[in-house]
Amino acid sequence: MSAPTLQQPSFLLANLKADSTTKPLLQRCQDLVRIIDEYPAKELHLIFPWLVENVFGSLDGVIAGWNLRLVNSRSSEYGVLMDFLNPGGPMMKLVYKLQAEEYKYEIPVNYLPGPVKACIQEGVLPDCPLFHNKLQFPLSGVLALNIALNPFEFFMFHFAFCLIAPRNFPPGQHGGSTDSAYFVLVDMYLKYFLPSEGNVPPSPFSDSRGSVTAASPRSSGTSFAGYGVHSPSLLKHHIFHQPSVNADPAAQEIWRSETLLQMFVEIWLHHYSLEMYQKLQSPQVKEPFSPSEEHVLVVRLLVKHLHAFANSLKPEQLSSSSSSPSAHSHTHTSPLEEFKRVVVQRFVQQKLYLFLQHCFGHWPLDASFRAVLETWLSYIQPWRYTGEKSNPQPDQNRTVPDKWEPFVDENLLLYTKLFQGFLNRAVRTDLVNAKNALMVFRVAKVFAQPNLAEIIQKGEQLFLEPEHVLHHRQPRGYLTPSQGGSYLSSRQRAATDTVFKVKSHVYSLEGQDCQYKQMFGSELRGAILNFIQIIAQARQTAKRISDQANEVAANTSFLSWFGLSSADVNNTFTGAEPEDSGECLRRTHEFLDRALENLSLIFKLNQGQLTQLMSTLSSSQDDGLSKQLPDCVHGENGLTLTDLGRRQIINGLRRFDIQYQGDPELQPIRSYENALLVRFLYRVSSLVNDSLGGHMTSLCSRSDFLGRLGRRYLTDPGSSVRLKQSPMSRRTLERSRRPRLSLRPLASYRTLLLLLLFYGLGVLLSLGPVSSMALLMAGGFLYGVLMTLFGDKLKTQ
Repeated sequence: MSAPTLQQPSFLLANLKADSTTKPLLQRCQDLVRIIDEYPAKELHLIFPWLVENVFGSLDGVIAGWNLRLVNSRSSEYGVLMDFLNPGGPMMKLVYKLQAEEYKYEIPVNYLPGPVKACIQEGVLPDCPLFHNKLQFPLSGVLALNIALNPFEFFMFHFAFCLIAPRNFPPGQHGGSTDSAYFVLVDMYLKYFLPSEGNVPPSPFSDSRGSVTAASPRSSGTSFAGYGVHSPSLLKHHIFHQPSVNADPAAQEIWRSETLLQMFVEIWLHHYSLEMYQKLQSPQVKEPFSPSEEHVLVVRLLVKHLHAFANSLKPEQLSSSSSSPSAHSHTHTSPLEEFKRVVVQRFVQQKLYLFLQHCFGHWPLDASFRAVLETWLSYIQPWRYTGEKSNPQPDQNRTVPDKWEPFVDENLLLYTKLFQGFLNRAVRTDLVNAKNALMVFRVAKVFAQPNLAEIIQKGEQLFLEPEHVLHHRQPRGYLTPSQGGSYLSSRQRAATDTVFKVKSHVYSLEGQDCQYKQMFGSELRGAILNFIQIIAQARQTAKRISDQANEVAANTSFLSWFGLSSADVNNTFTGAEPEDSGECLRRTHEFLDRALENLSLIFKLNQGQLTQLMSTLSSSQDDGLSKQLPDCVHGENGLTLTDLGRRQIINGLRRFDIQYQGDPELQPIRSYENALLVRFLYRVSSLVNDSLGGHMTSLCSRSDFLGRLGRRYLTDPGSSVRLKQSPMSRRTLERSRRPRLSLRPLASYRTLLLLLLFYGLGVLLSLGPVSSMALLMAGGFLYGVLMTLFGDKLKTQ
C-alpha cells in the first residue's frame, strides 16, 4: 500500500482489511513489504495479530487465510507466498522488528494441546517450559485464561496450528500434498532454525533491552534437564506462583531454535498424556484428537530433519562429551552442539511415542496407514540420516553399527511395543491388496537389517535384569529417558547404569506397573507363526485370483474388441479390487515372499519347519476349499456371516458368488446394448408379462412336456443354483424365479449383428424378410424342443 504520509494505526489496519478483499495477492504482498519497511514497530504492532490470522487462518477454522495447505508449486501464487513467508522474508523481518520491542500477544488457553490445557485448568504448571511465565489472569476469572506470547512465539504458534486447524476445503480439493506451500515452508524453517551445518543466522534487529526472554528458563548448569517428563518439583508448583525468568546469555544463541521445535512438538504431537494414553486402551473412551494423513506426513518431515540435525554433531564434540564428567558442560560445547546432542531424546521421544501408539490403535485399516508406518520407520532408523555417502549399501545389506546400541536401548519401546502394535493391525488387514502387502514387507525389511534384531534383543535382556540391579526403584517422575551424554558415544558406563537407562525409558513411558511383553519371547513367537500362516494364505489367494484373471483373459475372444464377448456381468470375477489384479497381484506375491524371508531372519525360524508349515497349508487349501462358501448360518433373511466367515473373507480364503439381486430387466444399460431398444423392448415385455403373467406361471408349473418347454423359454434354469451361493433374502430368491418374457437380448449389438447376417444370407437365398423371420422362429422353436427332450441326457453323459 502506498503511504506517503504517516497514517493513524486504525486507518492502516482498516485499509489493509479493505485491500484483502479487493487486491490480488501479489499487490497485497508488495504493499505489505513497503509497510514493514516504512512503519515503526509501534504501529506495526497493531496490525500484526490481524496479519498473522489473515495469512494462516483463524484458530477456530472460520477464516481460511491464504490456504497454504492447498497452494502447490503449480499455482501462480506459490512464488509470491514463498518470497513473503520464507525465513529471511518480509514476514519474518516484521517478527524480528516487533521482537526487539518485546511486544506480547494473547492466545486463549482453549487452543492449547489437551494435556497442557488440562494442567493449566487444574492449576498445575505444564511440563513444557514454553508455556511457563505466560499466563494472563483476566478479571472475568480463570475460565477465560490466556497466554501471552512474544512475536516469534505467536507467529510460530499460528504457523504450527495451521496444520491441525479445522478447514472447509473447496469441493475436490484437500490438503496432504508434499509439494504444498505449507509443507515446503516447514522444511525451510527446519533447515534455517535447526541447521545441520553452521549456526542459526542472527536477527537483523538488535534488542534495545539487551536480551530476549528465553523460551525455556534455565541456568547453565541445568540446561535441558528434565524436559519431556513430569518432574516431582514441577508438579508441586502452582500456576499462581510462576518462577521468574533469568535469561541465560549463552542460551540466546539458540532460543529461536528451541522455541520453534517446542512449538512444533507441542502443537503437532502433544495431544495425549501418559494417563490419557492408558485410558485410550479401552475402546469405550472417545478419541480426543485424530490426526490426518497430511498431519502425519509433516511429522515425518520433522522426524527426518531432527535425526539429520542431531547426527551433524561434530566428532570432536562427541569425543569430548563422552570423556567429560559433565555432559552439559558449556566449557567444551556450544549451546547449539549441546542442543543437537539431546534434541531427539528430550524433546521428541515421549510425545512421538504416544502419538504413534494412538495412530497404531485407531487408524483405519487401509493403505493410508503407510504415512504413519513410514514415520515410525524413519524414527527407528537414525543411521539413515547421518549424511555419510561413502560405500552406499541397500537397506537389506546395511549392518547397523554397534554405536547405535544406546539409541536403541533408550528407545526400546518404539521398536518392540510398536512392532507388536503393527502386528496386531497386520493380522486384520487384507494382505491380498498390494499396498497392504507392501507395508508388511517394509517393516520386515527394516527389522531384518543385520545386527538390529540382536541389538533389540540385548536391550530387552537389559530391561529384564533382576530388580536388585537398581538399589531402589526411583519415582517415575525422576526416571528421565537419558541422563546426560550422547547416544552416539561409546558405552563406557557401568552395567548398572545401562540397565537403569533402559528401565527408566520403559517406566517413564508405560508406568512402573507395566507388564512388558518381549518382542523375542515365546508368546510373540507364536503370534509370528500365526501371522506367517496368514501371509501364506494371502499368497495363495493372490495366486488363485491371478490365475483366474489369466484364464479369463486367455478365453476372451477377438470379438471382445468389438464388445461382442460374453455379456453376463454376473459371471465376471468379483473377488478382487481393481488395483488387486494383473501386475498388482504379482507384486503382492513378491512382497509377501520377501516378507516371509525377512521374518524368518528376524526371529531365526527353522527353515525346515517353515517349509513344512507352508506345504501343509497348501495341501489343506485346494481349489475345492476355495470355492466353498464362507462360514455362515441360515436365518429368515438368508445367510448370515459368522466371525469365522468374516475372517475367511478378509483373508481371501472363501467368498460369496455375489449376484445381481434386482430385476434383471432393470440392470444398467451396457455399452454393447442399444439404449433406445432396451427401453422399448422393456415396455413391450412388461405389457406381455402383466397381461399373460398368470398363464405363464400356470404353464411353467406343469410337469409334462409343455411345462418343461415353457420353463426353458420363460425362466433362467441356472438362476436358482447361482442364487443359492449368494447372500440374499428368500423374497428376492422367489421373485427371481417367476416366469417372464425377456426381450432384452434382442437389444444387444451382437444379436443385431447376427440377425443382420442371417437376413443377408436370406437375401442371397432369395428369401424375403417374412420368410427369414419364420425360418428363424421355427429353428429356435425346434432347438428348444430338442433341448427339452434330450438336454437332461446330454448333461448326464
